[in-house]
Amino acid sequence: MSVHVIYYKDGAKMMRPITSRAEYVALRDSERQKTILRAVRSGDTKQKQRLVQMNYSCAPQADGTLRGSRTATCSVGMDIDLSEAENAAERASNAIRDHILQQKEALGLLMLERSATKGYHLVFRRHTELSQVDNLRWASNLLGVKFDDGAKDLTRVFFTTTADADELLYLDDALFDATPLQCYSSETGSIGQPDTPDGCDKASAMTPEPLPESTVVQNTNATYNGIPYSRIIAKYWELFNDGKQPVEGDRNVKTYELAMTLRCVCDYSLERMLSVVPNYWGDGAEAATEWRNTIENALKEPRKGMPYRMRQVLQALHGERVFEAAGGTTTTPPPMPERLPRLIALLTRNVPTAYKPAVASAVFPALSTHLHGVRFRYWDNVEHEATFMNVLVGRQSIGKGCIKKPIELIMADVVERDKVGRAREAEWKRQNPSGKTKAKDPRPQDICIQMLIDNLTDAVFNQRIVDADRNGQRFVYTQVDEIEALRKVTSRGTTDEVLLLVRKAFDNALAGQERVGADSVSGIAPLRWNWNASTTPPNVRRFFAKGINDGTVSRLDVATIQMCDVEADDAPVMGIYDEKFALELKPYIARLEAASGLIECPSAKKLALEMRQENSDQSRLYDSEAYRVLSYRANVIAWLKGMLLYIAHGFKWDKTIADFVRWSEQYNLWCKMLYFGQQLEEELRLEIDIQNASGPRNLLDLLGNEFNREQYRLMRSSQGKAGDGESTLRTWMSRGYIAYDEVSGLFHKTEKYLKR
Repeated sequence: MSVHVIYYKDGAKMMRPITSRAEYVALRDSERQKTILRAVRSGDTKQKQRLVQMNYSCAPQADGTLRGSRTATCSVGMDIDLSEAENAAERASNAIRDHILQQKEALGLLMLERSATKGYHLVFRRHTELSQVDNLRWASNLLGVKFDDGAKDLTRVFFTTTADADELLYLDDALFDATPLQCYSSETGSIGQPDTPDGCDKASAMTPEPLPESTVVQNTNATYNGIPYSRIIAKYWELFNDGKQPVEGDRNVKTYELAMTLRCVCDYSLERMLSVVPNYWGDGAEAATEWRNTIENALKEPRKGMPYRMRQVLQALHGERVFEAAGGTTTTPPPMPERLPRLIALLTRNVPTAYKPAVASAVFPALSTHLHGVRFRYWDNVEHEATFMNVLVGRQSIGKGCIKKPIELIMADVVERDKVGRAREAEWKRQNPSGKTKAKDPRPQDICIQMLIDNLTDAVFNQRIVDADRNGQRFVYTQVDEIEALRKVTSRGTTDEVLLLVRKAFDNALAGQERVGADSVSGIAPLRWNWNASTTPPNVRRFFAKGINDGTVSRLDVATIQMCDVEADDAPVMGIYDEKFALELKPYIARLEAASGLIECPSAKKLALEMRQENSDQSRLYDSEAYRVLSYRANVIAWLKGMLLYIAHGFKWDKTIADFVRWSEQYNLWCKMLYFGQQLEEELRLEIDIQNASGPRNLLDLLGNEFNREQYRLMRSSQGKAGDGESTLRTWMSRGYIAYDEVSGLFHKTEKYLKR
């Protein structure tokens, strides 16, 4: 084969051949690949490292590794790197592309693609009598373009783009030809096998040296519950050996410990263990014998259930996979689409790249405050209004204030209307002071103040809600710098009251108060309350600690600013929001203000149904109950954003809105899983345990297969048992139910107990 895909195993760069066009296209055409490429093209170049990597110039060594390979395939990968100016000119004319395609026969072209940033990658047939560098020089002279001389090694990898026709410009099936490999000879002018082994590989050269009889070839595709063993092993070394692999001096004991940990998920099978546990001794019969003996010795030890270390590894991998379900990694959220809806592009135009996701999420509470009397019908026929409650989470002094100016411009006309309303309300109070016995003039019914401060009484909050409902079913809006300030919107000043209001607001449930006194504010109306709040990671977890499993958190739209993203921006500078910006924004606000009644969009409904099914599949694939629970309302929130953009863009739906809606849901879920996922998973598991419990249970059943004294005492205390319980431990040990490991300080349930 002349094309290999790159992957990493135990920290080493590995490669495997791609055998068909279908496999090659599938690797390039995933949604993940497209999303990452959009992020790179929009300026987030650090995402480039996450693209699929290919190599076209070398074959793997016998152990599959790439680094240090000296063997060449019969193709050459070439990088044409253009400057920004050259790339802009090429985008306009496609002169270089057309010239390469015109010369494809003379060149022996096998593949041509646009690079992720600037320029092209191409693959051509190797000239057997020329070195790697001379092959590149030959192609450079033929095409009249300079190749990237930093990309001349055999082991050079190329960050692949997508399979779209404007990205993958040419592909010849000869790239996937099996042995015998086909090369190009300038001397004979023909295609065929080379006469010497020094140029391209013959078929035999592609076959690795046979391993000693005592070894088994590793199965790099083997998995446990869908997780590759290679990934389990890499995570094991990360957690328990500082990410380092065993080396001479510790490889016996380290490999033995690894085998002891892995055997429970390998069915205690020697054949399977030999196929997944790496050989850290190297080549040769003696090294292979030592490796095999170490694994056999681990398998001879008494079986004690799943070790604590394996549970830690699987738990860590489970957490990582959930972030992958949302289109990101444990440290990187899903990247924004390259092309944004016009309104979102405008509102994020004046902020650096690192802040764009936060602003794109935070503007919706303010935008939807302009809607009044507007309803949307979801795919389940339940009607919703555009309620958005956004929490922006980030470390101190990271730049959370980036959302303020866009929101200020969005709310400018509301603030001006409110000034008139406040003045009329103040005049009415002046003319009708409380406590007087004379009859009062009734309070004007058309007063409506939407922008609320963060220091209210129940009476004022209730009055604003009733006024907003009476005057066109409008929303009230609050913006606070710190989420704890939301407590001041009610007289009680408690977090519990805020959490209750959040749940009511999302559902537009009835809220208010009824009082008997003539001077008392009375009234009940649907709660239409949108708000923005900012906070830090510790504070957001503390504030919503009681609301993670009662539906409060699932009703929020959560955004974040990551420190690594901010550090990537060189001296981030905010743009200027001037009169020109306000004029560009005005038509969108006017469309929102003019909308009314029940609004439906078949494209939005179809997308919501598709995302619902995708979420269901992802939650099963990644085995996350928390992801499943949070995805229900995340889908609704993203769909509502799409409906608002549909109105703001003149009742027009396009691909940019669809891509943004899909990203918005993934981003919201990623942020929620980051800040609340672990606690929600634990609470959901506890819920199931309580439901399954029926009467008194054996204390040993409640403990894990491995536990220490502290865990035992805590479990004992939770079951209402007094004393230290040492006598119970001794009884379990005497009956052979548990064994004590002096090294780790852990008790293990024995095979006798597990098989009872």
